[in-house]
Amino acid sequence: MNLRQINRRFAIAALVAALSWSGWLAYLHIGGRATPLDSVESALTDLRMRLAGPRKPPADVAIVAIDDEIVQREGGFPVSRAMIARLIETIAAANPRVIAVDVLFLEAGRQPEADRALATAYSKAPTVLAAAGVFDGRVDETGIPIATSVRRPTPEIGAAAFSGLVNVSEDAAGVPRHLPLVARTDEGVAVALVLRVAALAVRRDPIMGDGHLQLGSAIIPLDLGYHLPLRPYGPRRTIPTLSGAALLDGTASVADLNNRVVVVGSTVLGGSDTFATAFDPVLPGVELLSTGIANLISGDGLVRDTSVRRLDAVAAMVLATAAALMIALVPPSLAAILVFLLLTAWLAAGAVAFSWGVWWSAALPLAAVAMPTVLFVAARQAVDRRSGARVAQSEQVLRLLQPAALADRLAQDPTYLIEPIARDIPVLFIDLSGFTQQSERLGPVRTRAILKTFHDLLDGIASTSGGLVVNFMGDGAMILFGALDPDPAQAANALLAAEDLIISIRQWIAREPELAGAGRTLDVRIGAHFGPVILSRLGSQTNQHITATGDTVNVASRLLAVASDAKCRLAASADLLTAAGIGEPDGIFDERQTSALRGREQTLDVWLQREPAIRASSQD
Repeated sequence: MNLRQINRRFAIAALVAALSWSGWLAYLHIGGRATPLDSVESALTDLRMRLAGPRKPPADVAIVAIDDEIVQREGGFPVSRAMIARLIETIAAANPRVIAVDVLFLEAGRQPEADRALATAYSKAPTVLAAAGVFDGRVDETGIPIATSVRRPTPEIGAAAFSGLVNVSEDAAGVPRHLPLVARTDEGVAVALVLRVAALAVRRDPIMGDGHLQLGSAIIPLDLGYHLPLRPYGPRRTIPTLSGAALLDGTASVADLNNRVVVVGSTVLGGSDTFATAFDPVLPGVELLSTGIANLISGDGLVRDTSVRRLDAVAAMVLATAAALMIALVPPSLAAILVFLLLTAWLAAGAVAFSWGVWWSAALPLAAVAMPTVLFVAARQAVDRRSGARVAQSEQVLRLLQPAALADRLAQDPTYLIEPIARDIPVLFIDLSGFTQQSERLGPVRTRAILKTFHDLLDGIASTSGGLVVNFMGDGAMILFGALDPDPAQAANALLAAEDLIISIRQWIAREPELAGAGRTLDVRIGAHFGPVILSRLGSQTNQHITATGDTVNVASRLLAVASDAKCRLAASADLLTAAGIGEPDGIFDERQTSALRGREQTLDVWLQREPAIRASSQD
């Protein structure tokens, strides 16, 4: 399997895994199912709320607080029903639109006259009293919570008023995020206090649609199961709050409550009816209900309905797919940076949308992208390491098929010799004369072992002298000097290499046990010439090798026959000696002759050498 196939398979696997993972998370998110991501979403939602900052609440809603002053006067909590009756009478005198009472009156009081006073007070203004549902976590097919029972105000107190559920839906971190507007009961449908109050405030019956609520002319999107997403305005007392004690004392203006929705409830410090929000760790429950009422009346709550959840799902799958493609197509380190930037951009867009009142999920795309990204990057690195090891192994094998210096050049410059180059260089041909007889005696296995030793010896000497063995031919080879880069000493190096080859190979023949007894029948011959060649890549588009062509190569090859006929070891052309700067070769070479080479019309001046003498002459 080649690298392209490996990368293609990895990309397909990454895409399938990303889509499967993100699709499963999206399915759970659209269905509103609880997952470990809920805690992450809670923290990120609080962060976005703090980034958006507190908002100015609508003027339609005010709170009358059963505060510490009243509790102190009453001598403790809960306060007397007679005091609450007086407070309601005072509020009703201001002609509010609606009074909502966040106090449970589930049992008859010890003072019947106080209960009758409460009932009388409630009859003087539209009033909604608190009721509490008991839930066991069950929901119907539409996601509406099912109450096992509903605790309502006693008939003596609640006869002249409406009632509504004050239950709050908390997330995995215990933060109130939604208010359920309706609940299923054995008796039918129970309505939340906030919805009952808002409907009375706008003087319109609510119409529950598919995933939304119509309240008068306003269409309010709702989350699954007709849950209202809460959008707090700020810390405690952000919603206008009047002290109940001040109203009773006459030190606060009752007129401030005219034509407003008035929510009565406890704000006592240390009370149990408090909730942690992004702006306040102990927000009184009455302020939370007031927030829900204000969100419904003004329509400035958070939008998180089925369409938003579907957008979350699509975004998570698209982001996960994009991350998988990045990791599959670009280097892992760069891919990780790109994925981080992509995810950061989406989360930033989500923070902006949140400030506008649209609640995009932050945890879903984070989980859909981050977890697969870590796994994919690790897998990609593992694949790359394996591929790199294979490439390195392949490169090492391919290097064995080329001279080391040539392999290094091709690694540095893959375009080397794509275009042929003309250059004047020395060319040497070397041959083991008489080896055919020896190979017949040795057989193929032992012959290969002997040739391997011969080739290693030859390649080492040629490389040390700046030569390049471009072709091994059985018991012979072709060596080029100055093929990679022009070298002023290339001709001299070629002659010195020829001498070293003759000496070293003769010594090897003498000490090689397999060649014992070969005697004078086995010897070394070298033909060397200098002249113009064409350095190029020969072969097809898919199978090439580096070599030299031209008359110089042919002449060097023919000089092997000249050396053999003359019973000498080196036949070097006068052109090579001239290029090497040897003006007087008489003391180095044994004789000079003019040779007619087969297939060539012109004769050639050739110097013949039987025993090496070039290096000794250069040392003198």
